[in-house]
Amino acid sequence: MAKSQSDLPSRVLALGATSAIAIAVLRQLAVKGASFYLVARNGEKIDTVAADLRVRGASAVHTRVLDLDNTALHPQMLADSAAALGTIDLALIAHGVLGEQADAQTDYSHAEAVLRTNLLSPVSLITWLANYFEAAHKGTLAVISSVAGDRGRKSNYVYGASKGGLNVFLDGVRNRIDRSGVQVLTIKPGFVSTPMTAHLPQNALFAHPNAIADGILKAIAKRKDVVYVPAFWGLIMFVVRSVPGSIFKKMNM
Repeated sequence: MAKSQSDLPSRVLALGATSAIAIAVLRQLAVKGASFYLVARNGEKIDTVAADLRVRGASAVHTRVLDLDNTALHPQMLADSAAALGTIDLALIAHGVLGEQADAQTDYSHAEAVLRTNLLSPVSLITWLANYFEAAHKGTLAVISSVAGDRGRKSNYVYGASKGGLNVFLDGVRNRIDRSGVQVLTIKPGFVSTPMTAHLPQNALFAHPNAIADGILKAIAKRKDVVYVPAFWGLIMFVVRSVPGSIFKKMNM
């Protein structure tokens, strides 16, 4: 049964809380009086986000400075977040890096860094959170992936591989715990105007983080499994996935 917009999660763990999309989501929940546990690696930025959420009406805001690439520290941090909030209604995983394709295809250490941040770190977090929510028989695990994970392209296949692997992992987790009453939401944005994409030429396909946040919260309320945001990316990626491999190779995308 779908939730109403007025029945959105009220105790929220945000991992990568200083990302533009995460901030846009958290601001909408703060207006409704939600409580937050924010995790990010930049202490100054996280303090700014926390202050902003308090002004907007958050009931409580806890912060934790942590580099989420350090997976050994995940279990204690996650346990602390659950204790501070009382329980976790929503865990939003929002951290990630775009990386440089040119560097990644010639230097494995760069490719490994992208895979560590975008895939291995989320897998560590999801593993703990999936077990936590499964035991509680409730909760929403929302993970920001990307349309880039739907098919490998020469321009960003290392980033795309990290997101494609994440998508498959989430599919499996969802199929495992969905019957326990847990929502596992894969979020697939297209181009978003954020600091991470500021160096790219902006065009009509770029969306504002507020529009992405609207789509995410609607998907949570409707208990969706996967959401493309904005929605037109679902059609675009259906076409991209449908192109036969031999033709796709000749397109040299």
